[in-house]
Amino acid sequence: MSSWSEINLRMIIKFIGILLMIVTPFMAVSAIWSVLYDEHHALRAILISSGITFFVGFIAVMFTRKHDHKNIGKKEGYIIVALTWVCTSIFGALPFYFYGVFPTYTDAFFETMSGFTTTGASVMQDIEAVSKGILFWRSITQWLGGMGIIVLTLAILPLLGIGGMRLFIAEAPETTTQRLHPRITETAKRLWGIYAVFTLAQTLLLMSGGLSFFDALNHAFTTMSSGGFSTFNDSVAGFSAFNQYIVIFFMILAGINYSLHYYAIKGQFQKIKSNEEIRMYLLLIAGATILIALALFFGGEARFESSFRDSLFQVVSIITTTGFVSANYLAWAEPLWVLLFLLMFAGGCIGSTAGGIKIVRHLILIKNIRLEFRRLVHPLAVVPIKLNGKALPLDIIYNFLAFFIIYVLAIIVGLMALVAMGVDFESSLGAVVTSIGNVGPGIGSVGPVDNFAHIPLAGKWVLSFLMLIGRLELFTILILLSPSFYRN
Repeated sequence: MSSWSEINLRMIIKFIGILLMIVTPFMAVSAIWSVLYDEHHALRAILISSGITFFVGFIAVMFTRKHDHKNIGKKEGYIIVALTWVCTSIFGALPFYFYGVFPTYTDAFFETMSGFTTTGASVMQDIEAVSKGILFWRSITQWLGGMGIIVLTLAILPLLGIGGMRLFIAEAPETTTQRLHPRITETAKRLWGIYAVFTLAQTLLLMSGGLSFFDALNHAFTTMSSGGFSTFNDSVAGFSAFNQYIVIFFMILAGINYSLHYYAIKGQFQKIKSNEEIRMYLLLIAGATILIALALFFGGEARFESSFRDSLFQVVSIITTTGFVSANYLAWAEPLWVLLFLLMFAGGCIGSTAGGIKIVRHLILIKNIRLEFRRLVHPLAVVPIKLNGKALPLDIIYNFLAFFIIYVLAIIVGLMALVAMGVDFESSLGAVVTSIGNVGPGIGSVGPVDNFAHIPLAGKWVLSFLMLIGRLELFTILILLSPSFYRN
């Protein structure tokens, strides 16, 4: 029997309307930069887009104003989260489209979806020629998407009752993410508070290193969100060594579980020390950096410091799925850029703004493989898989294994689709992996000094879908494609 009648569509419409109204002020504030830089065309595009977005959201809320939105069910939660990211990208693309920075709406949507999902894959050809107001909105999309639009809504609208937790889980379905407070609204406030403080700190430090307030703020937005959009054509390659190290430091912070940042602020360092994921995360960064730095230095790089900085920057940028570029890694020896490509499958820590598979899933997979070898030797032994000293329930392990299988299948399907559209195999592989991992630059013709403008229009929609399922951890979107979701 169909359960469509059980899905509360009026509640879904009302909540989407609320979210569009919340996003509108962030879009409108971008107009300030257009005023300051006397950009009349961009100002008009931003204000018209803001007006349309607010009007649609307002109509949706008024149409359902008498409807209670506190008791959000599980099905409504998944639908709301999926539609939130799609709708914000649809309306978020309007400033780009009305300004005319892209030839088609598809390109505008791709750029916006890349922004909100913090992928950082761009189709913008000459970034420095684009309006400051439009670039600011481009960075804002990543900052909003980094911590999550739903989480922001929960932080400023503590009116959702028990439904708020369902939305929180659906947007960030990371099985080991811890709540920082019994009330989910307080957890959301603390996460966004830490996020905002880190953003402010990085902005001030970048300004002390010589960047303008505009460029420093934009790069802080896109660093803390693990997004990677820059206001410069060469990304951060032209930054001073000081500012590159600042970006590296905050990329590392962004890739760490925000629960651990909270514990650090509270002085609960034992919880950080005992966390296995952060140890593996830092060891992976250190190991890959040392290996690449030595290879670059002995391969002819003039100074070890620049070899170390370039390798550290690219390793951190890719593992945290930020996607900033300080050097063209495809010009390095083939084994080095192949290693960086493999690191695109790593991802940051769970509960961070980083995308990708996440370190903890690799950790669980390694533990499970080791355990299977033990079972072969001792078939009657009952040995649980432990994380941070605690045994993991089987459902979490099954969830992680299913995630790996679906992740690989999604890459295969996306790869076949792009190759069928005429994109060469290497570029198709790079585009698909970097999109579903929310990384940004890939390999082939979508490498660090190229962009995605040449990808066919249909291919951009495929990659946009991969960005979305990658940001929402696969299950939140794919479950909506399952017939069983709509049955009792």
